[in-house]
Amino acid sequence: MGYFSIDKRLEQAAEIAEEKCAEAFDRINETARYNGEKVLKAFIDNRVSDMHLKGTTGYGYGDDGRDKLDAVFAQVLGAEDALVRHTFVNGTHAISTALFGILRPGDLMLSLTGKPYDTLEEVIFGEHGGSLSEFGVKYDQIDLDKDGRVNFGAIPEKAKACKVAYIQRSRGYSLRPSITVSEIGEMVDAVKNVNPEAIIIVDNCYGELCERVEPTDIGADLIVGSLIKNLGGGIASTGGYIAGKKELIELCAYRLTTVGTGKEVGCSLGQNREMFLGLFHAPEAVANALKASVFANTLFSDLGYIAYPRTNEYRTDIISAIQLGGKEELIAFCEGIQSGSPVDSSAMPEPWDMPGYDSKVIMAAGAFTMGASIELSADAPLREPYAVWMQGGLTYPTARIGILLAAQRMLDKGLLKV
Repeated sequence: MGYFSIDKRLEQAAEIAEEKCAEAFDRINETARYNGEKVLKAFIDNRVSDMHLKGTTGYGYGDDGRDKLDAVFAQVLGAEDALVRHTFVNGTHAISTALFGILRPGDLMLSLTGKPYDTLEEVIFGEHGGSLSEFGVKYDQIDLDKDGRVNFGAIPEKAKACKVAYIQRSRGYSLRPSITVSEIGEMVDAVKNVNPEAIIIVDNCYGELCERVEPTDIGADLIVGSLIKNLGGGIASTGGYIAGKKELIELCAYRLTTVGTGKEVGCSLGQNREMFLGLFHAPEAVANALKASVFANTLFSDLGYIAYPRTNEYRTDIISAIQLGGKEELIAFCEGIQSGSPVDSSAMPEPWDMPGYDSKVIMAAGAFTMGASIELSADAPLREPYAVWMQGGLTYPTARIGILLAAQRMLDKGLLKV
């Protein structure tokens, strides 16, 4: 007998959904084994020691643990160098640091994946506070086609004049497909063929370790992400990373600290252990999040909703998008996810005016680390197409329960038929 009051019809639907998930689960396990070996090899090759898990204070000169962490991340990500710091407050901060580190007045930033997500818009062309556009950086974009796919035909002409070609790997608050590493490789080739000096920057958030290779393995110059998503493994309590070409990492470090000091300063304040351990756990944490995504989308597809990606569709990130049909459904789903969370399960999520977004947003995230989307969480802007974006799940059994409780809450409110 289970510990949660789940309608028997939903339990039966879940069992049927899991049978359909078997093939996808096997693929996910195989990728996790491969990436687990890759991470372990990086730790061993770089001779990580107990001394590297400890922190420094003050200026942080000679912080060997900080430097070793950079080296391990770089090897795992197929990069020349990395900048891994707990002082990155989120993924947008890390991306902003990379963009301001590389771009100069008069340069052109070209987005190959259409309009950036909401908070990055302010960084690029906000009208106050020192956005890129206020510093004279020009911006252009290539809109996605009607199916949400990259318009490869437009790249050669548009990319000729750009300093930075920017790629957002994950879908963000849209229903377009997330972009695979293979597709990113095609985009890199399309840009470099007409503009070899262009710098390819990939927003890698939600995608790390979902595949066997990363964008830096196949030619991207920089990749950027948050440590409270995939690579933190649910253990890092804050932080982000930039990885890629060594000379570009130096410029990004100058922007994060000061010109001339760059990576040589910045104390680790006892955060090294969390970030090392988080990376070590990351392949398994990502696998559990992917399984949660496959299960949720299969279950809700069987219940009559449209979910992206499909059960056996190739996954390149941990995000699920489920079209629920209306505001009440979105709210009920998030309430259910919150009720199945290990932290703040009694809280009731409500829509609010979240900074950086142009519509009310509801978020469910009863997490050990605030806002950590490698932990089971769900959020949605209350606007068309009334889809909820779900991600994370540190363990599959607990994520499964959270997803079932989301369906149960909708059923209890008369918003779901089984």
